[in-house]
Amino acid sequence: MSTIHTYTDPSFDEIMAAQMRRAPWLGLSLVLHALMLFVLMLVPRDAKLAPTAPKISMKPQEDPIDVEEPEDIPDEKIVDEKIDEVTLDEPVLDPVDDVESPVEADDVAMVDAAFDSTMDNSAIGMGGNAGGPKYGSRGKRGGGKPGGPLSDLTTHALTWLALHQDDNGQWDADEFMKHDLEGMPCDGAGNGAHDVGVTGLALLAFLGDGSTMNSGAYRDVVKDAVRWLRDQQDPDSGLIGAPSTNEFVYDHAIATLALVEAAGLSRSKILRPSVQKALDYLERHRNPYAGWRYQPRDGDTDMSVTGWCILAYKSAQDFDFTINKSALDVADAWMESVTDPTTGRTGYNSPGGLSSRHHGEHAAQFPREKGECMTAVSLLCRVFLGHSMKSDKVMAKQAVLISKKPPVWDVESGAIDHYAWYYGTYALYQIGGKHWRNWSKSLAKAVAKTQRKEGNEKGSWDPVGVWGEAGGRVYSTAILCLTAQAYKRYARVLIR
Repeated sequence: MSTIHTYTDPSFDEIMAAQMRRAPWLGLSLVLHALMLFVLMLVPRDAKLAPTAPKISMKPQEDPIDVEEPEDIPDEKIVDEKIDEVTLDEPVLDPVDDVESPVEADDVAMVDAAFDSTMDNSAIGMGGNAGGPKYGSRGKRGGGKPGGPLSDLTTHALTWLALHQDDNGQWDADEFMKHDLEGMPCDGAGNGAHDVGVTGLALLAFLGDGSTMNSGAYRDVVKDAVRWLRDQQDPDSGLIGAPSTNEFVYDHAIATLALVEAAGLSRSKILRPSVQKALDYLERHRNPYAGWRYQPRDGDTDMSVTGWCILAYKSAQDFDFTINKSALDVADAWMESVTDPTTGRTGYNSPGGLSSRHHGEHAAQFPREKGECMTAVSLLCRVFLGHSMKSDKVMAKQAVLISKKPPVWDVESGAIDHYAWYYGTYALYQIGGKHWRNWSKSLAKAVAKTQRKEGNEKGSWDPVGVWGEAGGRVYSTAILCLTAQAYKRYARVLIR
């Protein structure tokens, strides 16, 4: 009997088993895919991927620092220094409101663009139109002339000063007439002990006209003056000049101010160490809880010396020199202590007192009540220190006091005080209004008619004022040139 074989189709499981026996790796692959599918099923359908976190560097990126190697620079280095030209930006000056204000001490609503603003005080330096909007105005005020209605006077004054500068850069207070080789030599010798101070004033006048160490019509005059002043500095103490008079710190403070402006406006890195030493000397000289006077830290302070030091500190602050900022606060408080809140008068070294004079004939020749010099110093310093007409009511009273004693060239009465005219002009220019207009008219009359027109004196002013015997013709010419530059030296300051 034959055997019958029955054929049955293999099941799916049998086929897969056979495949698994022939290829075990396939099973492994299936298992892995199954696991992955299971994991994906566990993830919520609305889950989102987190954004990539920014890469954070814990060490800030630092800009490369240019390090200047200290070096002993010979004299010619300052003269030949190659410096990038200073950009001259025309500042935008606020229009001056022409609103009359009565000359009354209680009138504090003195309308003028300088104070019709809530903007912060923009501190100003003594440099001229080379400084751009922050340090000089180059405004075309007064008569439409660049530099104001007295620009012709400053041109002649600078010419005279340039002709009487020594080859080494100094102005010789008592022997400047050695440059008058033809004709009758100038008179008006001052005290040679103040060469540093008068050189500083003359340098400020040229800076005020726009010249610097690297640009301007009087570039060489400026460089030579800077070099001479630097050469007079004691390398250890920083004092400029010798303490040969009781008032030597006057000369140092003025010279420091001039060098601050020269270095800042010229952007001179070479000069900065010398300037910083000069500032450091002023800080060591300062009375810790007051201001400055003749001798270092003797506890005595006066408004006159302190005024020059405040100007130097504020200008230095603007040009990024190192100063003790609290010194300005202390000086401000001391200034308040010698100011009569009722009248607004600031005394020389006592509340509400008058300006200083030498004893004897000098005091008789120049009566102290003829001017308000210390009040003018105080008012300008208040502007520099950020006081406002709204918060400091004494400023309006001070403006009234100053305006009541305008410049008058009267030798017989003893009213000529170039020093007071300088501070009064800059202070009232900032205040503006009727007080400034009346003052500026009187100033123009006083200085325009009396500037010498002929001979070797042409362009200068006779030193017949209060301190003319100390500084001589160089002093009177330099400080009146600075005074005439008020129209272009500063933009009006906006005070909060």
